Amino acid sequence: QVQLVESGGGLVQAGGSLRLSCAASRTISTYAMGWFRQAPGKEREFVASISWNGRITYYADSVKGRFTISRNNVANTAYLEMDNLKPEDTAVYYCAADQSWLATIRLAEYDYWGQGTQVTVSS
Repeated sequence: QVQLVESGGGLVQAGGSLRLSCAASRTISTYAMGWFRQAPGKEREFVASISWNGRITYYADSVKGRFTISRNNVANTAYLEMDNLKPEDTAVYYCAADQSWLATIRLAEYDYWGQGTQVTVSS
């Protein structure tokens, strides 16, 4: 069992930046990690994922070039750096861990989820 706790969300103006963190309760060095988001009235959607060693990353087209996913396996933490934020990025952001080593964009592949952190981007 892995418990995940997200932090770093908040209110930011359009064009601003935020860095989300996802702290795991135990080692995640063999887990792929992902970030998803869910806006009010919408389904949860893929944002970014990273393989166990950080060498493979995937991004949703809507965030490509603005968001960067990374990880620190020593610290058991994953990150999502979000730059040039837009109002449409407003959502609850969730961290997830997948017991397979490879990054995936499919929500159903992930085994453990955090409680989420709110990101609000004002125009």
